[in-house]
Amino acid sequence: MVLTHSASASPEERRSIWVGAYRSVRKQSEELCAPLSPEDCMIQTVPEASPAKWHLAHVSWFFETFLLMEYLAHYPEFHPMYRSLFNSYYEQIGKYHPRHERGFLSRPSIGEIHRYRAHVDEHMLTLLHDVGEDVWPTVQQRLEIGLNHEQQHQELLLTDIKRNFSANPLRPAYRSDLPETPKASPPAMRWLAFSGGLHEIGHHGGGFAFDNETPRHRTYLNAFRLASRPVTNGEYLAFMEGGGYRAPEFWLSDGWATVKRLHWSSPMYWESIDGEWCQFTLAGPRLLNLDEPVCHVSYYEAEAYAAWAGKRLPTEAEWEVAARGLAVAGHLRDGGYLQPVPAAPGEGLLQMYGDVWEHTASPYQPYPGFRSAAGALGEYNGKFMCSQMVLRGGSCVTPADHIRASYRNFFYPHERWQFQGFRLADSA
Repeated sequence: MVLTHSASASPEERRSIWVGAYRSVRKQSEELCAPLSPEDCMIQTVPEASPAKWHLAHVSWFFETFLLMEYLAHYPEFHPMYRSLFNSYYEQIGKYHPRHERGFLSRPSIGEIHRYRAHVDEHMLTLLHDVGEDVWPTVQQRLEIGLNHEQQHQELLLTDIKRNFSANPLRPAYRSDLPETPKASPPAMRWLAFSGGLHEIGHHGGGFAFDNETPRHRTYLNAFRLASRPVTNGEYLAFMEGGGYRAPEFWLSDGWATVKRLHWSSPMYWESIDGEWCQFTLAGPRLLNLDEPVCHVSYYEAEAYAAWAGKRLPTEAEWEVAARGLAVAGHLRDGGYLQPVPAAPGEGLLQMYGDVWEHTASPYQPYPGFRSAAGALGEYNGKFMCSQMVLRGGSCVTPADHIRASYRNFFYPHERWQFQGFRLADSA
């Protein structure tokens, strides 16, 4: 979330803007969970897909831990165990309870989690109103991180709900009122050329960015070409029908081992029913729209398709250089489909933002000169994980005011439950 205000705004006006932002983000999380039953809120079918109520509690834990307990005098902690129960870092180091057992927690109930959120909200509004101007810059910085952190979990709420619901034989819909995506032939794939040389990437200027987007630095690129749009379901189906999942020559060795071990033969959520391909969506099962960008494919699958097509995946630096100057606009969560939609006619690069997170060929590593913030917040926000790959551009479940050209998402190369697809690149 990026907030702007006039330089002439009074301190009271600036605080009012932040209070409004806090209320808005917190309300959005509640609205996303409104279609869920209490039973829906506690299921966890796989380790990577957390229960909805854990997301709701964890983002509240953030505000309680990094703001209320440090800056609000005499803050009455809601429950002493919550500081560990909903702390993902404690889980990461094997303390208290492991991540894959979040779904075992029938208590606290979803009602108790909502009371926890209300408690945190009440005291956060007191803090934002009463904290002194000498402390306000630090409070504002942590508040901004917390709001962006909650927006990340709003996206994870939807991806995790889809993953958890997909395991139910009833194939339930999260929302049955979601509109069908248009059936419109996407424009032919074109190739756009970009010059080589020294380029700068990374966050710069005003506005919020996570620490992994910094520092801005120079990197050398050879001239390259980028496809005008992502690969579609129909194009990926041609790879499948051409034996792509049976041809080891197109796969990285780890990718081929994963295909054999997990018995992959199509993207996640695809299912052939009576000779027709269907896919599971947040609206329940639907016929596969061949014109949509292919979604829920792993890095391994994207890389194999690129090899089959005689192309490659772009690096994250190439993607960011290509996206420079483009408006942050596209089919994001605010569009209401909660599903990728076909590319509309247009010139230049299409669908760089929204629809699907785009795989890159870049491992997730700190930028040159990166320095993590001191203290617990730096420990929490400045972590780089081994063997993950970078994705760019946001998806159909990303909040529109959360994404930017420098934003770096990251997942393990075998993971598929995120809304992720890809576009091709080539050397010029």
